[in-house]
Amino acid sequence: MHKLALSLAVLGLSAGAAFAQAPTSFADVDTDANGELSFAELQLVWTDLQQAEFDAADADASGGLSATELNTLQPATLPATPAQ
Repeated sequence: MHKLALSLAVLGLSAGAAFAQAPTSFADVDTDANGELSFAELQLVWTDLQQAEFDAADADASGGLSATELNTLQPATLPATPAQ
């Protein structure tokens, strides 16, 4: 869950000033509190997410991503962390 929160925080930071008040936890993004993130919910904080990427991560074809499904999506689509 720490990885998820960190990833969502990175998304919020990378979105720029327009999303300074962006939610940063799974529960904050899950506005209907159903335990999964819909494509529409995710697009509010992850504006460049494509429907095809979302669909590929939705392993159970439920129309929403669980925390586990979201974590499988993120490594492939998040920007690379700059070398330190």
